[in-house]
Amino acid sequence: MYVANIVALSSYCIWKLYLAAKPWFHQYHRGVARPRSATFRIQDLPRQFSPGEVRAMTQDFRTMVGQGGFAQVFRGLLDDGTAVAVKRIASAGGGEDDFLSEISIVATVHHRSLVRLLGYCLQRGGGYRYLVYPFLESGSLDSWLFRGGEGRRRLLPWPARRRIAVDVARALAYLHHECHHQILHLDIKPGNILLDGDLRAHVSDFGISVSVTWGLSNVDTRGRGTPGYMAPEMMVNAVSARSDVFSYGMTLLELVGGRRNFEPSSSSTDASSATPDFARDFFPYIVREKMARGEVMEAVDAAMALVDRDEVEAVVKVALSCIQSRWDMRPSMLTVVDMLEGRVATDLPLPESWHLSTVNSSSLTHGR
Repeated sequence: MYVANIVALSSYCIWKLYLAAKPWFHQYHRGVARPRSATFRIQDLPRQFSPGEVRAMTQDFRTMVGQGGFAQVFRGLLDDGTAVAVKRIASAGGGEDDFLSEISIVATVHHRSLVRLLGYCLQRGGGYRYLVYPFLESGSLDSWLFRGGEGRRRLLPWPARRRIAVDVARALAYLHHECHHQILHLDIKPGNILLDGDLRAHVSDFGISVSVTWGLSNVDTRGRGTPGYMAPEMMVNAVSARSDVFSYGMTLLELVGGRRNFEPSSSSTDASSATPDFARDFFPYIVREKMARGEVMEAVDAAMALVDRDEVEAVVKVALSCIQSRWDMRPSMLTVVDMLEGRVATDLPLPESWHLSTVNSSSLTHGR
């Protein structure tokens, strides 16, 4: 009986391995095997532009509208007059497989709150790579919250911010629960949320996203994400869809407060101060304490007028639920959408389920 059980178990494992490897073998025999994006077919890719076409549409990269670690974004025009944003990525930003993976992921998702990919350009063997997106005239949420002063934040009223919160939540719920293969974004932050002319949000930048098969509880992707928005488990172990939930919650707090979650005070930047003063500098802690004392409105961005207290409390409760240290205590993005839209009640997490000890203080001050 023991031997029979061992044989049966071995047969089952071999069968499961065959099912998992079958799509890869099929792509390999078609000559399209790609380790990071084996679930996508090459015909899923959008239009490929030549380097000359990219130079022409950007007028030789005349107008830069943004930049990051390995990339710059330029404004351009297609032949039909369509305004586009061209993301130029240095080859140091990842290999060709990483680039094709980003293209494949973006090309296979279709949601009104996700940035649509129009085309790409890949110079094999080195050089720059390019992604072509529709141009969203209002720029990133980051620029509204952190780079325009109180005057610009005043132009982002509470109804618009709440709508942005719902747009991003719906986009993530779509990626996590409605795609054929679950997609983890892994870098949700205000800089990767773009706004159109109506101040509706569109999630962008899938450069470090991964696609995982259904039923996989987590995937080892240590080192991904932006410090300050990364879930605790991303630094030491593995990630899951609930890691995106954490990043969303941190972003949501910044949207409410109109400030970064970590802003060192003069006492924290003093050389004699060994550790940051969380009670003064760490916004999630401040919000949690004010909620407990019934003073949540004191944490709201002062640039906003006519803010609904009940709505603010509901949004803050959602945010605090999302940033709990244990991933299994966080809600799914489907539940987040339901809570934001009033279909599911939101309770304030118990203090003991939300610990500052899980936050790596050094990670809060880097990677912005």
